[in-house]
Amino acid sequence: MKKKKQTKLSFIGIVDVIALGLIVVTIFGFLGRLNWFLDLFSHFRVQYMQLCLPIIAFYLWKRMNKKGVAMILLAAINYALVLPLYFGKPEAPTKKPIRAMLMNINAGNGNTEQVLKAIEQAGPDILLLEEVTTKWNQELQVLNETYPHQVEQPRDDCFGIKLFSKLPLSKSEVVEIGQSGVPTILTTLHTPQGEISFIGTHPLPPIGNSYSKSRNLQLQALPAVVKKQLHPVLLIGDLNTTPWSPHFHTFETESELKNSMKGFGFQPSWAGNWFMKIPIDHVLHSEEIIIHNRMLGPHVGSDHLPVIVDFTMR
Repeated sequence: MKKKKQTKLSFIGIVDVIALGLIVVTIFGFLGRLNWFLDLFSHFRVQYMQLCLPIIAFYLWKRMNKKGVAMILLAAINYALVLPLYFGKPEAPTKKPIRAMLMNINAGNGNTEQVLKAIEQAGPDILLLEEVTTKWNQELQVLNETYPHQVEQPRDDCFGIKLFSKLPLSKSEVVEIGQSGVPTILTTLHTPQGEISFIGTHPLPPIGNSYSKSRNLQLQALPAVVKKQLHPVLLIGDLNTTPWSPHFHTFETESELKNSMKGFGFQPSWAGNWFMKIPIDHVLHSEEIIIHNRMLGPHVGSDHLPVIVDFTMR
């Protein structure tokens, strides 16, 4: 009997430790401006909320009501940051939408057939591919007839970039923003509904203090680039951060761009295991651009899922 009681207490102790851990990582997620490592904890709000649910059920089952209420509050804090993504029902289009597609194809991905099939099925008017190597660039030549307008800078690392467009382009250039030395595409898209200033970018991933600092400097510099544009802005890219990072929040506020995920809910584009699925591939837009639909594409052999949006201009 004594042994049974000890086992019972031990299991409750394990649950308590997990609950305490969730409290700690939730707090860490709010402290991302202090340290690059703390910022990593800001990305997993959905996972924290989901992990709270079985603990809440356990505490309430055991009539440990105070602990249960504390975990309900913790789940609510995390989900309160995610919930706004589900509000803002898109307007019905009054004219034919333009489709844009973002795909981080992964420099080491050899599944050319899957990538091309996903592009064919989606049929985007604007296609931004990231991690385009010289090898990938050769294999993508089959798209030239469908997409006669292109801007590119392939590289044999993870930061090559290429824009394919069915729509005419002008004033195209590839620039470096911030201090990371990675390319960003700037161009003007000439659509039947008006001109759009297009920005395609891919900051460094936050793997260590140096890379995180470079990513943050690029995010800090982008709002000034956005405000220099002469037309409504469509900014697309793997930004290597989620909407819950304080660095993303500052970028979103200062650029005055809107997150296309709003109204469509949580769409995790980084396709790791369950716990690591987070939305780091973004489409942001000026108020004059209306997003009518946003969806994730199929697996293409990359660690990212494609992001597809349909939009019109006011």
